[in-house]
Amino acid sequence: MKIAVLGTGSWGTALVKVLLDNGQEVAFWGRDPQQIESIGKTKHNAKYLKGVELSGNMTVTADLKQAIAGAEIIVIAVASQAVRSLLTQIDAKLVSKDTIFVNVSKGIELGTHQRISEIVLSFFPNNKYVVLSGPSHAEEVSAGIPTTLVSSSTSRAAAEQVQDVFSSGLLRVYTNPDVVGVELGGALKNIIALGAGISDGLGFGDNSKAALMTRGIAEIARLGRSLGASSATFQGLSGIGDLIVTCTSLHSRNRRFGMLIGQGIAVDLALKEINMVVEGYYTIHSAYELSQIEGVEMPITRELYRILYEGEDARDSVKRLMLRGKKHELEEAAEALKIWDVPGL
Repeated sequence: MKIAVLGTGSWGTALVKVLLDNGQEVAFWGRDPQQIESIGKTKHNAKYLKGVELSGNMTVTADLKQAIAGAEIIVIAVASQAVRSLLTQIDAKLVSKDTIFVNVSKGIELGTHQRISEIVLSFFPNNKYVVLSGPSHAEEVSAGIPTTLVSSSTSRAAAEQVQDVFSSGLLRVYTNPDVVGVELGGALKNIIALGAGISDGLGFGDNSKAALMTRGIAEIARLGRSLGASSATFQGLSGIGDLIVTCTSLHSRNRRFGMLIGQGIAVDLALKEINMVVEGYYTIHSAYELSQIEGVEMPITRELYRILYEGEDARDSVKRLMLRGKKHELEEAAEALKIWDVPGL
């Protein structure tokens, strides 16, 4: 099977290694000719994933037509804000109706507030779409550390085919039909991870981070339900699983960016320091606007928007969160189940 992987960042590179180790034929595409030449010669992506050898049936190219011609699966591994631009460059005549698009980026498009599936299907409405997501740092996957992912599609056959292609003794892939939930879980957890980094940068402790993560998944699920996702998805790998790993790991660029903000570094300087795409920075903007459109309360997202886009002091945002009006933790569930004020309780 020929699989085209579009995007030579760390995650795209890690997935190329997985596919090569699984015996697949891979066309690895990137837009930087110098980087492509280096990868082709050395079989290493020194820029983004140093020390990881890419051995197997691989073609490395800066020619997009060459990469996708005859591909049965096209993996989109570019930053979420670059997906639309990439798709405009793909010659539809080279894409078979049986080709499956697999997205591995995690974000919501600025301006349109569209998820990646909505963007891809606007270009290729007759093709199957799968989102592959979950708690998975490229550094660990490429090192062969056991990892689990979720393959989600409205087509069970497509989800299972992608499951088969990526699964190995070190990478276990589950399936899930809730594309909306899996995409939102992957995108919105970056917001909370950025907040966790700010908490660390401010010198707060484990109590603070646990509270942030727990209340964070609650507001992620709140927005998800309003957009048609299943609550159960946010308790799974692409929800709380991805949230845990991104909020706690030093591999997380969203967390590291947040730490710099918490330490008082200006936003533009912090972005420059990370020197890679910080998806959470853009997702906060899109998610905040989307919450306003949907009328969904997302207090953590709102405060992070104020910090990053309106110059608010992070400690003032923490005070506002702590002094919000009193709430019942399970208020929505209590109302739905009608358990308040029941005699004997």
